[in-house]
Amino acid sequence: MLSKIKKRDGQLYDFNEDKITNAIYKSARAVGGKDIKKARELSEIVVKILNIRFDEINPPSVEEVQDIVEKVLMQSGHAKTAKAYILYRQKRTELREFKKVLLGVEDDIKLSINSTTVLKRRYLKKNEKGDVIETPSQMFHRVALNIASADAITNASADIKKREEEFYSMMTSLEFLPNSPTLMNAGTELQQLSACFVLPVGDSMQEIFDAVKHAAIIHKTGGGTGFSFSNIRPANDVVKTTGGIASGPVSFMKVFDSATEVIKQGGKRRGANMGILRVDHPDILDFITCKRKDGVLTNFNISVGITDEFMMNVKKGDDFSLINPRNGKMVQKINAKQLFDLITLMAWETGDPGVVFIDRLNRDNPTPTIGKIESTNPCGEQPLLPYEACNLGSINLAKMVKDGEIDYKRLERVVRSAVRFLDNVIDMSKFPLPDIERIVRANRKIGLGVMGFADMLIQLSIPYNSNEAVETGEHVMKFISEKAKEKSKELAQEKSSFPNFELSIFAEKGDPAQRNATLTTIAPTGTISIIANTSSGIEPLFAIAYIRNVMDNTELMEVNPYFKEVAKNRGFFSENLMREIAKNGSIQDIDGIPDDVKKIFITAHDIAPGWHIKMQAAYQKFVDNAVSKTVNLPHIATPEQVKEVYNLAYELGCKGVTIYRDGSKRTQVLNIGSVGKEKIKADPNLIEDLKLRLDGEFFTVDSEYAGGCPTCGV
Repeated sequence: MLSKIKKRDGQLYDFNEDKITNAIYKSARAVGGKDIKKARELSEIVVKILNIRFDEINPPSVEEVQDIVEKVLMQSGHAKTAKAYILYRQKRTELREFKKVLLGVEDDIKLSINSTTVLKRRYLKKNEKGDVIETPSQMFHRVALNIASADAITNASADIKKREEEFYSMMTSLEFLPNSPTLMNAGTELQQLSACFVLPVGDSMQEIFDAVKHAAIIHKTGGGTGFSFSNIRPANDVVKTTGGIASGPVSFMKVFDSATEVIKQGGKRRGANMGILRVDHPDILDFITCKRKDGVLTNFNISVGITDEFMMNVKKGDDFSLINPRNGKMVQKINAKQLFDLITLMAWETGDPGVVFIDRLNRDNPTPTIGKIESTNPCGEQPLLPYEACNLGSINLAKMVKDGEIDYKRLERVVRSAVRFLDNVIDMSKFPLPDIERIVRANRKIGLGVMGFADMLIQLSIPYNSNEAVETGEHVMKFISEKAKEKSKELAQEKSSFPNFELSIFAEKGDPAQRNATLTTIAPTGTISIIANTSSGIEPLFAIAYIRNVMDNTELMEVNPYFKEVAKNRGFFSENLMREIAKNGSIQDIDGIPDDVKKIFITAHDIAPGWHIKMQAAYQKFVDNAVSKTVNLPHIATPEQVKEVYNLAYELGCKGVTIYRDGSKRTQVLNIGSVGKEKIKADPNLIEDLKLRLDGEFFTVDSEYAGGCPTCGV
């Protein structure tokens, strides 16, 4: 039986008959056919012919397989399906040429235009002139080989080639992608592969500026940094060594912000920071209001470190003590409810601050004897000890649906491979500082998460804002967590447990050895979900149709592929309809779309805030670290609604929460904006998604927006 196929990059890959079946079925559906059984029968005929003409020594190419599919369709009396299949092949050829001309990239693995654009900007290797010298498949080979090589560290006879093929297949099929630094740097001289770092900030001038320097080094390599500024003495406090007056944490945050601004100018992606201040710090009022003025701390997300004591005082309406971190003495008392009201008012007004439930983070700290968790990474999903780093990766849940059901067999396979991949990343990483390397290798934390959850729900015909969706999210994450733990325990037997295991809560409870102190994290998956052409993290869709600014002066319409398929199959697809949807992103108020379709294709602003939090809490139940989730609110939302969101997040067990009210910042990456014909440089007749002539006001997004917080990337 045929087991390999030669793809356009010249490499051999596992032969998969299901891909032939799916291609035939999609072509049949394009002309009104609905018989999946017939598609399978035709696929079996194709495979029989392939087995006669080809063998292991002489495997078929993709083009040769496609030629046989065409002939089988024609000879079997399916001329209309054959024509649709031929047109699809022609469209793919045109699209490859379009990307080559427009972007200067040879796309050899059939990615979307925007995926290819993102890869060109950030990930593909370039020469000294800035010209791309790597194709997408070559990038994935570079990463797969580099990460697979880690197996040889503990087993000199490990089959590195087989492991490379496993990792390469998982990435090129878009079942799993690692965080950006791994894609950028694996197999390069830099070799810094982690996305998330937390650095300590002490109270002395030397400690503060050491942290600034260390953050700059990390940003230069593509990592993001989190800081707690809670140890810095408050403004106007005494400085005994100089007899001067302290300027306080907010003033020093501006120094970090300026350094980040300088570093990001020449980098592959913008520098990003998280700044946290405990709610009992004397400068908490200045911190909460510091971003009220536009343009302040633009390279920071900020969150208040909320304690259980504070939330209890809010509920009772009691006063709350503010404590000077320099000496532990109370400075003043403040009404907890009024302070909480100010936090939610500023979040409503500016999008900041978010909140982090700091006591909850430490209750789940797997190594409390090693240190206390004071901060998270920039998007809040990765609580870390001082100097700790973590590498992340996400499974594409949109790929885990088969025949209208979750394919748990496929999901388990990807989970197991992804855990090994992320564990190997630790061994292959070059860390920016010795202190970081020591603690990372001692705890071996990884963060396996998901993307494409909204697309999974659509394929399952489950509305995002429903109990069934919440239960589905909880069940899927429980499964991922269980399989990840099984794999980590296997790796501990194969390679050894993480060195700090005996100092961890697992040893204290008598648990079996495991390879990693933490295993799961839900990240926002910004650019990697664009590469995978799927929805971001566990976010709902941000729009059904919209205009994306792909490159300078080039704007393309994008339509959710599942919606397009449903609209065509049910006969209500039209160019005018897509244009109307693109004017506001949502379909809820548009006539001519069936109610059952509106129910499934729901966007972030169509969903009541409570459903966002319920979904976040469902995932958090089975996530070791935390969950990145933005509660997107319409412009008309009230401060009281923000307060309800923050309270519900605390009650349901979330570790933090972020909200964004549309239009609350002057600059955001999705807008209703003017689009003109003159901006579309591409031939509008080249591919289907370019056919719509764009004039007027449309829902537009920047090239790297995938969902979640609309100010990310600003």
